Amino acid sequence: MALKNLREFIALLEAKDQLRRITAEVDPYLEIGEITDRVSKAVGPALLFENPVSRDASRSYDMPVAINLMGSYDRMAWALGVDAETGTWRDLDAKARELMDLLPLDAPASMKDKLGILKNLKDLAGVGAKEVKPSKAPCQEVVVSGEELDLTRLPVLTTWPEDGGPFITLPLVVTRSLSGRPNLGMYRLQVFDRATTGMHIHEHHDGAKNLREWAAAGHERMPVAVALGADPVTIFSATAPVPPVIDEYLFSGILRGESVEVVKAVTSDLMVPAHAEIVLEGHVPIGETRWEGPFGDHTGYYSLPDDFPVLHVEAITMRKDPIYPTTIVGRPPMEDCYMAKATERLFLPAVRAIMPEVVDYDLPLEGVFHNCAIFQIKKEFAGQAFRVMNFAWSMGQMMFTKFVIVVDEDVDCHDYSQVAWRCFNNVDPSRDVLISKGPLDRLDHSSNFESFGFKMGIDATKPLPGEGHDRRWPDALEMEPDVKTRVDAMWGELGLE
Repeated sequence: MALKNLREFIALLEAKDQLRRITAEVDPYLEIGEITDRVSKAVGPALLFENPVSRDASRSYDMPVAINLMGSYDRMAWALGVDAETGTWRDLDAKARELMDLLPLDAPASMKDKLGILKNLKDLAGVGAKEVKPSKAPCQEVVVSGEELDLTRLPVLTTWPEDGGPFITLPLVVTRSLSGRPNLGMYRLQVFDRATTGMHIHEHHDGAKNLREWAAAGHERMPVAVALGADPVTIFSATAPVPPVIDEYLFSGILRGESVEVVKAVTSDLMVPAHAEIVLEGHVPIGETRWEGPFGDHTGYYSLPDDFPVLHVEAITMRKDPIYPTTIVGRPPMEDCYMAKATERLFLPAVRAIMPEVVDYDLPLEGVFHNCAIFQIKKEFAGQAFRVMNFAWSMGQMMFTKFVIVVDEDVDCHDYSQVAWRCFNNVDPSRDVLISKGPLDRLDHSSNFESFGFKMGIDATKPLPGEGHDRRWPDALEMEPDVKTRVDAMWGELGLE
């Protein structure tokens, strides 16, 4: 059975001795961030701060703060449904193969293919979002609006000293297209006051596309809901590069093996996760922006302030005893890194379906999602590494990748020492480097332009005939296999361990 909500996941982590309850009074302003940063860097446990207290205003909050829940490889795997008793991170590979069998990942090339995709989507309808009545939705046990509405009553963290204010960092931002297609995205929200937040939404995001669609149709506002604390698979799904033909609720249902229960919001027709801890309901006025940031981001640097849309909150619904879920980002490793690595593993079969020569690939933690991708390929013809680079830059969110490195199939792409050795030894910059340009992630501060700039592909593979290297290519050093075997047999007697 899939985890139904956040608290079931918390209970699982506690049973696995992967959760620490902090009973001491700790301030959401900087203190929780400092503690969690230390724990994250040590790949420590999930944390539940039971007594968050604002020291400057002497305010205690009515809810605990849960953080770093998915801050390790195994916790991330358990969050995605890997058996917590017998499974490990490596079991995500099997889940990825199952996902590949279900998802309509390829663009249809013919009417027959289109019919096949439609049949597949119909078969998947059984795990699409399932609407429940408000009486069956814990997220609407309490409804707050009007004068009682006050976002500052939530223990929202200010993580880094130069942050522009407190930020909601683990939100599932629910929007929809005019045709009714739902979208879940994770866009940070800076709390400005009792009823408004910023909505840090980049122009490439589907939520921004929806906002442009509502504006083009002449609407004055777009309804928005923000769920805090859904089940862990749905939280992950809001960050995943979901194929265009499905929505995040359906993707979550596929991963979970059962539908995500949703309920109609109190103030709009948006569908929100019924088992969320807290839901903020409101709207974004078309054209209204406000200065948002700076914010200590996952790059390890502050993202600069800029104008972004404003969310006006009209109601807060919640459980009777809500938990406030959050995360902190900064220089890797952090919790979001494990989400990125889960995406890497789950979408490997999709990458291989598009580029069959790919054996494996790696998104280094230090590349913070969008700065580097390493492809391990079976090379069969001249120029193939450059084909891989260009394919990568054409695939969804991988278009933001600033550096693409390609190595041969005998190189472990996850072993950065091997990759660096091949790059430093095999690459002739005049022959093996491709400079391209196109969209970059908005958080890339190195480019001269915002959200646009140059990228580099590095071919670290052994050159084939026709690739401009006419000299003999030397053999790498390898010991005789039978000598290796003999030394293996005597190793324990040598006293070198």
